[in-house]
Amino acid sequence: MSARRSLSWSTALSDMRNDRVQVPAGFLGARGRIEGLVRFGKVALVKVDGSFDRAGIMTAAATAAKAHQLTYGSTWAAAMSVALKAAWQAARTARTRAAH
Repeated sequence: MSARRSLSWSTALSDMRNDRVQVPAGFLGARGRIEGLVRFGKVALVKVDGSFDRAGIMTAAATAAKAHQLTYGSTWAAAMSVALKAAWQAARTARTRAAH
């Protein structure tokens, strides 16, 4: 067996880009649920001073994770992973909108 190992950088970078592009199952539903919670005033993702409301983000993520778990039958960890990604994305978007 060879002591050297070859690595294709173009293939490795392409794989990394593809991993970033893939949207997890249920992500858009979780994002929609979180945006609905914000719209109806049940949760705030951004404070008045422009900082993130971490308690609000966690509350929204937990609510979306429960719905995700019921819909997809996934584990709690997988559901929270999807929901937290969606909640943080919604929070970053909300902070950007509030700044302008």
